[in-house]
Amino acid sequence: MIKNISQKKNIIASHKIADNIFSRAKGLMFSKEKNFDYGLIFDLERETKVGASIHMFFVFFPINVLFLDSNKKIIDLKFGLKPWQMTRPMKKCRYIIELPIKYGKKFYSIGDRLNW
Repeated sequence: MIKNISQKKNIIASHKIADNIFSRAKGLMFSKEKNFDYGLIFDLERETKVGASIHMFFVFFPINVLFLDSNKKIIDLKFGLKPWQMTRPMKKCRYIIELPIKYGKKFYSIGDRLNW
């Protein structure tokens, strides 16, 4: 479960962690939108800006992306990131969370602290 501690809300009931080179490289590529009902958490192992770039190549549906610092505080958001786009955070981040598009603005905002 991914929780928004600041707003005292549950964001999504389940999550997976991409914490090795293979799971981070695959991400959501070639996944089906109907099977994406969890938060995908990327642990980058250290705060970085360049290493936090993500792409939507071979991801065929839009998603929301949260960028968090080492304290699990949201530092940047991308809503409705579309297939074939690329993005990166405005600041260094430690965690990236990819969420289904239906888990949007009412669940979190910049500055909120999350936990899982």
